[in-house]
Order: sequence, then C-alpha cells, then structure tokens
Amino acid sequence: MNTFVKISISCLLVLSLTASAQIKQQKIPRVDQMPNLPQPLKIIDYKKLALDFDKTVYDFNAKGKFWPMVWVDDTQKNFPQKVVGLYTAVADVRQGPDHNKGMFHEALATMGATLGATLVGIDKNNQQNLNYVAMLKNYFNKETNWNIMMNNTCPEVALLGGGYGRDWWYDVYPNLLFFAVYDKYPNEPGFSEIARTIADKFYEADVILNGNYNYSYFDYNKMTPMTNHICTQPDAAAGHAWVLYMAYKKFGDAKYLKGAQSALAALESQSKNPTYEVLMPFGAYLAARINAEENTKYDTGKMLDWTFDGTPICREGWGSLVGNWNGIDISGIFGSTVDHGGYGFLMNTYDAAWPLVPMVRYDQSYANAIGKWMLNAANASRFFYPQYMPNEHETIPELAEVTKGVIGYEGMIRKSGYKEYENLKGPVAQGDGPLWVAGENPKESQFSVYGSGHAGIFGSIIRETNVIGILQLNLLATDFFRDKAYPSYLYYNPYSTSKTVTIKTEKGKKTDLYNTVAGSFVARNVTSSSKINIEALSSAVIIQVPSGGKISYEGSKMLINDIVVDYEYQQKK
Repeated sequence: MNTFVKISISCLLVLSLTASAQIKQQKIPRVDQMPNLPQPLKIIDYKKLALDFDKTVYDFNAKGKFWPMVWVDDTQKNFPQKVVGLYTAVADVRQGPDHNKGMFHEALATMGATLGATLVGIDKNNQQNLNYVAMLKNYFNKETNWNIMMNNTCPEVALLGGGYGRDWWYDVYPNLLFFAVYDKYPNEPGFSEIARTIADKFYEADVILNGNYNYSYFDYNKMTPMTNHICTQPDAAAGHAWVLYMAYKKFGDAKYLKGAQSALAALESQSKNPTYEVLMPFGAYLAARINAEENTKYDTGKMLDWTFDGTPICREGWGSLVGNWNGIDISGIFGSTVDHGGYGFLMNTYDAAWPLVPMVRYDQSYANAIGKWMLNAANASRFFYPQYMPNEHETIPELAEVTKGVIGYEGMIRKSGYKEYENLKGPVAQGDGPLWVAGENPKESQFSVYGSGHAGIFGSIIRETNVIGILQLNLLATDFFRDKAYPSYLYYNPYSTSKTVTIKTEKGKKTDLYNTVAGSFVARNVTSSSKINIEALSSAVIIQVPSGGKISYEGSKMLINDIVVDYEYQQKK
C-alpha cells in the first residue's frame, strides 16, 4: 500500500470516527441575553479604521484645532532616549509638550496604539525614521526600583491621573501590553531582559501573596501588598498569570509555569466575582489554554461568567452590557452595567476581544457564545464614533470634526450624567475627559485617543464573509507566544436557518478544512475557496491544514504534521 493510500484511509477513519461528534456548546448566560442579530446591523472596517488612526494620529505636522495628537518627551526617564507622547483624550490640558515638562502620557495610550498598529501590519519600529517600539522601554520604571512596566514613566506625574502605583490594574496591564508587543518584536534590543525582569517580579510577588490577592495594589519595590481607598482587585491574579505563562512559553523556565498556575488558582478560588477592569477575560483565556496545553482542570466557565455577568460587588456592575436603547442594540460592549443605567467603554470592549477570541482555539465548546458576543460587540462598537452614531445620541456632534474620523467617544451611556446632556435619549456617546480637570478640559476631551488607539485589536480579528452577519474571526491574531498553528477561524451563524459561507484559502496550495466543533473535515483539496454549510445558531471553527497531512494523536490532541489542530479531539470520540 503506498503512502498516499495510507494517508487517505487514515483521513477517512478520522471522518468516520468524528462525523457525528459535534462538541457540546457551553453557554454564557449573559451572552444568551444578547440578540442573535443586533439592529441596526452594520460591521465597519476596523482594519481600515486602525490604519487610518495610525496615519492620522502619528502625524507631527497635523493641522487643525488641538492637533497634532503626538509630541516629543525629552525628559529621558529610565532610559536615555526621547519618547513620543500621545494624548489620552483630545486637548487634555495636563498633556502635551507645554505641560508637566511633556512627561504626562500613558502607557495605555502609547503601548495600545503601538500594538494596535502592529496587529494590522504596520512596522512601528521603523516608521518616520522613528522606533516607536524601543520608546516603550521608558515605561519600565527602573528609577523607582519597581522594575515593571507602569502607566507613566515616573512618579512626578502619577497623581495627575491614570492610577500609577496605587491602583493595581493600572500597574499590571501595561505589562500585558508590553508582552504582546514583545511577541511581535522579539529582536528589539533590551526587550528580552525587560521581559525576564517583569516575569521575575510577578513570580516573586505571587510567592509573597501566597494565594491571597485581596489588595488594592502591590508595591513592586518593597515587594509588599497594599490596601488603600481603592477596591481590592483579586483579578490582578489573572494579569500575573497571563504574563507568567507568556514568559514560560518564551523562555521555558518552569518557575514561570508554576507561578502562572499558582496565580490562576488564586483567582479561581474566589467565592465572589472579583472583576475590576480589564483583566478577568485574560484569566478565562489562560484557563482554557493551560487546560489544553498542560492538561489541567481550571474552571474556564466560572471566569467567563465573571467576565460577562456584571455581578462584582466592589466594582459594582462591571461586565458586559445588554440591551436595546431606543432602537439601538448596545449589547456586547464592556463597562459598568449599572452606572446611569449602563456605561460601556471603547477601550474595554476592544481589549476584551484580545483574550476571548483566541480562547476558542483551546476550548471550542464556547464557539457559539464567543461568536455571538463578538457579532454584538463588533456591531455596537461603531456607535462610539461620531460618524456612525446619530447626532441626537451624541453630546457634541457639532465638534466631531476634531476627530478626523479616527477618534471615538470614550464611552456610551444610557443616561448622561452631565446636566447639559441629561435630556438626550440613550445611548448617549460621551466621555469623562471634562471631569478629569473640571473647568479646564474642553468638551472635546470626551473624544478618547487612548481607547481609539486599540482599534487594531478588532482590526486584526474581524473580517466580513459573503453572508451579512456571519463574521470570520481570526483566532491567531491575538494568541501571543503560541505554538505553531495553522490558519484558524471562527464563524458563527446568527440566523434561524442554515447558511452557506465561502471560505478563502491560500491560492496555489491544496488545503483541507477541519472543523473542531464538528470534529470532522468539511472540505478536501481546496485550492482557493470552498463553501461550507453552518447550521442555524451554530458555529464552525475551521482550521486550514495541508492536504493529505500526517495525522497523529497525543492525549486529547489531534495533530497534523506534528502541529496541533484540535485540542479536544478525544473528548468527542
């Protein structure tokens, strides 16, 4: 028997073993409350939006009121180099070259914009003869001996806003952003040393915390947990765990794996929803990934429910919003479910997709739920932008020209807390900028530069298909420090009837399409495109694999040419 026949028989066996092995889908109750087809339905081109943001905002010669949005900070904190600052909000009076020595700029803005641009294909380490990637090193606070990435470069501007050194998520999240950038620029000088130092700090902190993350923040200089007037933030454990696991995948040091599992266990042990800001979805993603790669049994569902439910007590109501406000579906955006009837934020919504979408690679039992959520989030998120939100639902539509079509409002709220806008019907697109420096920040500071800079997360993940409402979601785009993988996409059919979707493959190569949800091949020897059928209110996770590849198994994993295709194969037998 020749090799080709052996492979063909092997593949036929797989088809026969798995043809009826549809993996049972698990529910996220909050997502169940969202509409199948949000209205009015329109998916904008988030990739183009991200590309336009970068081109427009990083223009030092930009003309117009309050422009440019970037400036040079020459204070050389932590490293002897200049840094480009980016406004947090349009015309924020605390910022720019003429205020606070040009030092007040946030890592959430500059790191987020660097990552967002990179994800849609822009090389930020060689743009306009500047290395924006190298500049991020200045947020590594070695002068304070914290030796982690922080939201500002120094304590001199810390009390101006942005939660430096007192509000745990603000201190942890820049390190997740940094590791994501590091994955895309592995050869950037100094990044490996910084990454190891951060991982060592987080590992040592986890040892000291010993399973108890019930603190407001952690002093990474004194290596002491701290409590203040800010909520305790046990979900910081999700941030620690994600960074440590990325470090483990990069460097192979077993202590980082141990630390990641310890932090994740600390998170899982919470008896009440500990969600605070943006970190909980990373816990859910990591639970699914470690379960798949390390054969552990963390409770992914518990962390997903915490992520979406809006049931935390200290950070009251934080989660995913659900609702139709005056004919506009806003379901899927993230923020407070209770503040003035609900207040969702642009950055939080973009950033939730980063961990939640690639999670489906490792646990396809959530394909329906994540697919449905992303359709809602992708649809609703356009309403943060003045060109897509009807004027009667905006606080300052007459000032939208200042955004140049690339900057959105910071948030959407059901009923505005501003007296002058309280008569507007929800959803109301607005922002908190004027409250940050009362009487000084102009109305235009409601437009969020920092949130808009994260558009590349959506831009790298979302593509439309030939069927309106069925999205192609790239499961690899934000799956950082991953093992080798074949092109992997999630398709969710939100309709009450089955639909046929065209899937495009690399031209000139023969490709087989394997659906991890069905546990079977759905097309063979595809050379450019193939049509597949997706049942009503169902999903397909399609892995594009080389035709005739060698199939093998390792525990619950199915591999083709020694690359994992299906992490849950045995469970479907």
